[in-house]
Amino acid sequence: MFGFRHEGRRVKKMDPIVQMTPYLMPMRCDAQVFLRHDVDYETLARYIADKSRKEGVKITFLEIIIAGYVRAISQVPEVNRFVMNKQYYNRKELTCSMTILLDTPDGSIQENVIKVRFDPTDTIYDVQKRLTAKIAANRKPDKPSFAIKLASGLLKIPGLVSVVVWFLMLLDRYGILPGVLIDELPFHTSMFITNNASIGLHSVFHHIYNFGNTGLFLSLGTPERGYTVDAKGNPKRWCTLPIGITADERVCGGAVYAKLFTWMKRCLKNPELLDTPPEQVFFNEGMEFHEPKPVMDAQ
Repeated sequence: MFGFRHEGRRVKKMDPIVQMTPYLMPMRCDAQVFLRHDVDYETLARYIADKSRKEGVKITFLEIIIAGYVRAISQVPEVNRFVMNKQYYNRKELTCSMTILLDTPDGSIQENVIKVRFDPTDTIYDVQKRLTAKIAANRKPDKPSFAIKLASGLLKIPGLVSVVVWFLMLLDRYGILPGVLIDELPFHTSMFITNNASIGLHSVFHHIYNFGNTGLFLSLGTPERGYTVDAKGNPKRWCTLPIGITADERVCGGAVYAKLFTWMKRCLKNPELLDTPPEQVFFNEGMEFHEPKPVMDAQ
């Protein structure tokens, strides 16, 4: 309310053409655009193998992609914005939400949703530590997350879900949704990501939720393989890791999105760039934030 929200502050200066788009496309689902990027599988696989062999650090494909996104946001902070009630806000945190499978005793499929906070200066080691700790703390079925507790409680009373969700969306629209809910619910996040490869599925173009304020959804799929011909006419084998991308085009102009994805591509082609912090970090005006570094294991 009045330009202040728990997770952001109103943008003061921006392109008027971009600023008009929420009036033309009021809902997030109106403004979805879809992109696909194929990451070279062997480049990342060699990087992961080297980290394991030389440093004893276990890195995953998902962690590299998230680290690439964190690094890109450190250089293109304009994408870390959201639209609410037709107004633009700079986010005062950098977060990523995802669904994880629970470690059930009988092997049944049960899910949980987590949200992880990052610092723009994070390296691949920081990202790995944050993700590993958060996932480990939320994989036990006997310790349900806040989102699971809330959903389970509401579903016990017929009709209550519709009323509560409507009320929460109303509060969210006017910036008076309690901060404790925004911090715990996964829908108020910089990016949502799903690792379809972990369950043997292809990448998809996932919808963006109208509830909450995330403006970017990434879907990692199973590797795709094939053959092509090089410049000399010789057959060449290729293997890629497909990523389906769904973005809220209202958040910023296409050129800004292009700059973000150029940075991500650069990091995914040269993942060793993620080993060290960025030389310089950029923030939206008046919106510098930091997240304490995770505690590193003793070597």
